[in-house]
Amino acid sequence: MSTCPIDAKVIRPIRFIAGQCQMLDQRLLPAEEVWITYKTYQEVAEAIKTMVVRGAPAIGVAAAIGVWFGVRDLETESTHEFFQQMKEICEVLAATRPTAVNLFWALERMKHFAESNLDRSVPELKIGLEFEALAITQEDEQANRKLGQHGEHFLADGARVLTHCNAGALATAGYGTALGVIRAAVDNGKKISVIADETRPFLQGARLTAWELQRDNIPVTLICDNMAGWLMSKGEIDCVIVGADRIAANGDVANKIGTYTVAVLAKEHNIPFYVAAPISTIDLKLSDGSQIPIEERDGREITHLKELQLAPEGINVYNPAFDVTPHRLVTAIITENGVVEGDYLTGLRQVVNQR
Repeated sequence: MSTCPIDAKVIRPIRFIAGQCQMLDQRLLPAEEVWITYKTYQEVAEAIKTMVVRGAPAIGVAAAIGVWFGVRDLETESTHEFFQQMKEICEVLAATRPTAVNLFWALERMKHFAESNLDRSVPELKIGLEFEALAITQEDEQANRKLGQHGEHFLADGARVLTHCNAGALATAGYGTALGVIRAAVDNGKKISVIADETRPFLQGARLTAWELQRDNIPVTLICDNMAGWLMSKGEIDCVIVGADRIAANGDVANKIGTYTVAVLAKEHNIPFYVAAPISTIDLKLSDGSQIPIEERDGREITHLKELQLAPEGINVYNPAFDVTPHRLVTAIITENGVVEGDYLTGLRQVVNQR
């Protein structure tokens, strides 16, 4: 483990150094900026499971890296045996977190590459999979920047934007999805201010979004989750932008718990509610949001703040990490291949299949 400052200009929570992977431990932000070095797929799987790395696109990137770490240590010379062992590695990584489809998208892409190149030697497959993992990493940041350009026109100069959870650089390979739209607007000369809700129980808004925006000198005000409706009623919020962990074919959106509440409030106050996500987050195999698996996490996240106990000992706790926002509450879905509004069933399929 090493402690060092991040590049002041660009936040990238995952980086390669000499064949190793370093991840910024997001559990410790904003108090400490600690990088942890990973060398095996088991270590990467644990980092995903324990939320050292989090955010759907970043989880996908980490999973691809984990696959590469796993296969480079395989000793077989048989491509068939190599592929079978690779699938076992993917199963370990797939078991870490169930909701973010980017994880499974990245694993399938790595498996597809290997299966399509089984006529090559094992050493060639290992090199190819390393480049595929690097390509997934680089493409994610590029997608976020394109997404930002597609979405920034929704933000007028002077817009006051509410965010929920963290859909910034820390949740991706760099730049961010929801925060990517905000960054693109600022890069184009607009004066944008952000209202970041704290996002209980893991406090990604308070710990991560506020930290990112402060670093970028983008005006940000932190509020408690239960303050959003009051601010909307006072006319102090112009729009909402969130990320996503999985989007069903009909436009239903799974995102951090509390997103549905914000969407309902936005609808009540006639405030646009935008979702920003790369096409790797769109799951056309699921017809609607009722089919999206919702992760339940340790109740200690609610009853404790680190070691400080907040609730009575032995209290029953229910801690779903995500909820589903129906497509009827979504104004537009912003992707790197364009913006989808209205007919999500047709539009999402078009942006996914766009070449």
